[in-house]
Amino acid sequence: MTQGLLLFDSSQRLVICNQRYLDMYGLSAEIVKPGCSFRDVIAHRKQTGSFTGDVDRYVVRVLRDVGQRNAMIITTPDGRSVQVVNEPLADGGWVATHEDVTEQRQAEERITHLAHYDALTDLPNRTLFHEQLKQELPHVAADRQLAVLYIDIDEFKSINDSLGHMIGDELLKAVAVSLRACVRETDFVARLGGDEFAIVQTGVTGADEVTELVHRIYDAIRAPYECLGHHVTTDASIGIALAPQDGSDLDQILKNADLAMYAAKAAGRRTHRFFRPEMDAQVRARRVLEMDLRQAIVDGGFEVYYQPCLDLRDGRITGCEALVRWRHPQRGIISPADFVPIAEETGLINQLGEWVLTTACAEAATWPDDVRLAVNVSPVQFKSGTLALKVMAALGASGLAAGRLELEITEAVLIRDDDAALAILHQLRAIGVRIALDDFGTGYSSLSYLKRFPFDKIKIDRCFVTDIGEPEGSASIVEAVVNIAAARHMTTTAEGVETEQQRELLRALGCSEMQGYLFSPPRPGADIKPLLLAHRPMPAAASPDRSRRRKPAA
Repeated sequence: MTQGLLLFDSSQRLVICNQRYLDMYGLSAEIVKPGCSFRDVIAHRKQTGSFTGDVDRYVVRVLRDVGQRNAMIITTPDGRSVQVVNEPLADGGWVATHEDVTEQRQAEERITHLAHYDALTDLPNRTLFHEQLKQELPHVAADRQLAVLYIDIDEFKSINDSLGHMIGDELLKAVAVSLRACVRETDFVARLGGDEFAIVQTGVTGADEVTELVHRIYDAIRAPYECLGHHVTTDASIGIALAPQDGSDLDQILKNADLAMYAAKAAGRRTHRFFRPEMDAQVRARRVLEMDLRQAIVDGGFEVYYQPCLDLRDGRITGCEALVRWRHPQRGIISPADFVPIAEETGLINQLGEWVLTTACAEAATWPDDVRLAVNVSPVQFKSGTLALKVMAALGASGLAAGRLELEITEAVLIRDDDAALAILHQLRAIGVRIALDDFGTGYSSLSYLKRFPFDKIKIDRCFVTDIGEPEGSASIVEAVVNIAAARHMTTTAEGVETEQQRELLRALGCSEMQGYLFSPPRPGADIKPLLLAHRPMPAAASPDRSRRRKPAA
């Protein structure tokens, strides 16, 4: 038998004892033998150290219940768990079995722990977090509130993608330790999954206490982490809901904390937001817009507009930038600033971007051969891994020469995973298309990008053009960008040019091209072709002097 076995008669005298029982407790067969009393057995265990309780009290308790089946778990001094089952017999005696269930209990405890704790950080998981929060909510009051903080680690996916999941896991473990150190014993921290954590702060008397906790969190997680030899820095977006004012039941308070976190992310990340009732309405409006966006992609509710780009030396149109427009049946024209971020978050930008590329290439194929087409490419499209194939398909279907297509990317494409992005850029360059770096100077603006990849063009953001004529304006910045581009054999295009002064200053600084409302706003395809045909340079024989050519329309 795997169990230790004892058989006692009605006078509590031992009839049978097996070797397994003696071995379990290290007992002597000279003492534990037929004829000894139940008390003698327990007293011997006391002497040998396998029993630590009161002998007489234990004997009385067992004999009191011996007439009915009973089971108990006892813990030995050496930490083992033993299940004791007493089974009554018809003649008044009983059979006792002792089974070592230590491993079974440990396995059950591990399973229970795994069911309630995160395996990576050993923090409570979402299930235990909900259970603990449920226990706390009934005790909240106006003068004793409870704060739920949802914490989303910013740009965690880019860390995983660029440095690997092992580094990402180490960062999550380090963040978990930091968050634990920020709270009191009455508060609790949980990992909800992925890069999302939560904190419940109890006994809150005012929002200032929560703000102080938020500041401690930011001080902790913004410190550099050492992760397997890599110095990693991170930040967080935090959403906060207070009970009972923002909800007194579990679902409501969690929903509102989530809405607040979404608002913090929408505000540019690296910040925190307290829940406000209007956030719910904003999210509902966004969901409606997302559903309409999906339907518009199916129904073809989009148009492509084109904004010309002029050579600042001779005023000729060198190309046009394709810009997507959404004409909503009820709301009219919806700004790309409103729907493009939604398209990127949902992945719909892949379908939308492919449609814009295909449509614009087909339109540009009807333009004069010296006019190029510029198409913006989202970081999401880069990550799809099929961008080069889609570009070749659009060129093949339209017949547009590859050299006439210019793809505009932002620095965000390179920051996320520059090695992979550079590989894709080289694929596109091999096809023959041109590559422009858009919004240069508004992000990290790492000059190493210009060294690692030979861009054809740098586009100077409109924020540097707006104040170019002011004494403390951006003229020196524009001049520096122009000089860098010239040294690398790249052209420069200034965006958002709206005045003659801006155009003349840009020309004087050596900028290659301009784009903006001074010459033309974005126009639909039906209007752009006549403009391109009308705005052609006069033949050299008719006008040998460039200065006499027709000036571009304002």
